[in-house]
Amino acid sequence: MSLKVLTSTYRLRPLSRLQIIQGHMMSSHVEPEVLLERVGNAGVITMNRPKALNALNLSMIRHIYPQFKKWEQDNETDIIIIKAVGGKAFCAGGDIRAVTEAGKLGGSLAQDFFREEYILNSAIGTCRKPYIALIDGITMGGGVGLSVHGQFRVATEKTLFAMPETAIGLFPDVGGGYFLPRLQGKLGLFLAMTGFRLKGRDVHRAGVATHFVESKKIPDLEKELVHLKSPSAKDVSSVLDSYQNQSSLDSEKPFVLEQHMADIDRLFSSSSVEGIMQNLKADGSAFATKQAETLSRMSPMSLKITYRQLQAGASLSLQDVLVMEYRLSQACMRGCDFYEGVRAVLIDRDQNPKWNPSTLEEVSDQSVDECFSSLGDKDLTF
Repeated sequence: MSLKVLTSTYRLRPLSRLQIIQGHMMSSHVEPEVLLERVGNAGVITMNRPKALNALNLSMIRHIYPQFKKWEQDNETDIIIIKAVGGKAFCAGGDIRAVTEAGKLGGSLAQDFFREEYILNSAIGTCRKPYIALIDGITMGGGVGLSVHGQFRVATEKTLFAMPETAIGLFPDVGGGYFLPRLQGKLGLFLAMTGFRLKGRDVHRAGVATHFVESKKIPDLEKELVHLKSPSAKDVSSVLDSYQNQSSLDSEKPFVLEQHMADIDRLFSSSSVEGIMQNLKADGSAFATKQAETLSRMSPMSLKITYRQLQAGASLSLQDVLVMEYRLSQACMRGCDFYEGVRAVLIDRDQNPKWNPSTLEEVSDQSVDECFSSLGDKDLTF
C-alpha cells in the first residue's frame, strides 16, 4: 500500500468517527426521542428517551424549538406543558459525552449544541404563554434549562435536582448564571460550586420549583390543565396551588439545608474561591469540612469560572447571561478539563480526574478573563 493511500485512509478515520457522533446526536430512531402533541388546549412536549434518562440531544432541541415557537403564536394553544416518560428522569442533562467526542475532532456540533440549547432556554424564559414543567424525576443540567426559566415548575417526591458541572470540568450553564444567584442568600453559589443534590419537596423550598405536587396526582393535574379554557397565569397558578394544598407528603420534614443556611451565607461570602476554601477549612465544623472536601475534588478552573459567572449573572438579563455562558462553553471546549472530567465520570468512571491546572492557585486571573472574552461574530445571538 502506498504512503498516499495510507495517508488518505488515516485522514478519513476522524471524519468517519465524527459522522458516527453526528449520527448519535442527530439520530432519528423509529421511536421518537421527543413527542410533540396538542392535547386539549395545550401543547405538550414529552421527553421520550427513558433508557438514556431523557438526556437532551441536538435532534431533540431541533424538534422542540420550532414547535414551541409555533404554539406560542398559535391562538388555539393556551398553555405549554413539558414532561417526560419513564418514571425515573425528567431530563438528566445534555448528551455531554457526544458533545465532547465531537469537540475533540473539531466538529461543529460542539458549537451547535450549546448555541441551539441556549436559544431554546431563552425562548422558554420569554414565553408569552403559561409554561408548566412537570419535573417528576431526575432534573439536572440540560433538564434544568428546559424547566427552571419557565413560569411554573412542579416538583414531586421523585424530583432530584442538581447542577453537577464543576465535577466534569464545566460550569452550571443553561442559564445557571441567571437563576442561581437569585436564590436566597448564597444558596445558589453553594449549589453551583458543590453540585449538592436537592430532593423532592426541598426543590420547592429552595425556590428552584414553584410548586410541589405528589407524583400520583400529576396525571390528574395534567388533565385539568390541558382543559383550561383561555387561562391566565393566575388561573394556572390557582390549579397548581390547589394540587399543592392536597399534597402533604414530607411536609413535616424540615428543609435539608435549613440548619446550614446561615453557615452557607457566611462561609460562601468571600471575594474569591480561595477565600471560600479558607473559610471552610478554618470553620472546622463537620458541614464545612465536608464542603471543603467536595470542592477539592472539583476542577479548579471550573470553580473559578463558576464563581465569576454567578457574580456577573446576578445583575444581567437571562439573554445576556446566555451570551456569557456560550463564551464559557466554547472556552471549555478549547480547554482540557471538560474532556478529562467526562472521561473520569462518564467514560472510564474511575472518578479520578487529573485537572490542569491542578490547584486553585495555579488558575490565573488572566486565564479566567480569557474564558469570558467575546467571540466576535461567533458570539451567541438571538
